Amino acid sequence: MILEWIRFFVAAVLIILGLCSFGAAVLGAYRFGFVLNRMHAAGIGDTAGIFFVIASLAVARGPHMDTLKLVVLVFFLWFTSPVSTHFLGQVEYYTNPLLGRHVKQTDLPEPADSPVQAGTEERKKGDGDGTD
Repeated sequence: MILEWIRFFVAAVLIILGLCSFGAAVLGAYRFGFVLNRMHAAGIGDTAGIFFVIASLAVARGPHMDTLKLVVLVFFLWFTSPVSTHFLGQVEYYTNPLLGRHVKQTDLPEPADSPVQAGTEERKKGDGDGTD
């Protein structure tokens, strides 16, 4: 009887942690203005939130075949969520022309009115900083 109460308490704590993680992800996606920061908040909240919620389900179920299925589900989600977030980040990186204001781009041409490009032109001419 006492073991069931301990499992119930641990499952309740884990599900509360998962809900807090999901809440922080929603708040981060709402408050951040830059799209890559929003994706980071959503990805971290998704990964941690799903882990805590499924772990609470596994603890509540106890040692059973369903627990093994939940563990496999966690590993599946841990492998697919970062891949999809990385893909969305690459799409943003290659399609957003204003990204140069936030991220140093090394393989994309910069817009003509970009202040970063103006700074590189001055450095190429030599501004006496010893990097000529």
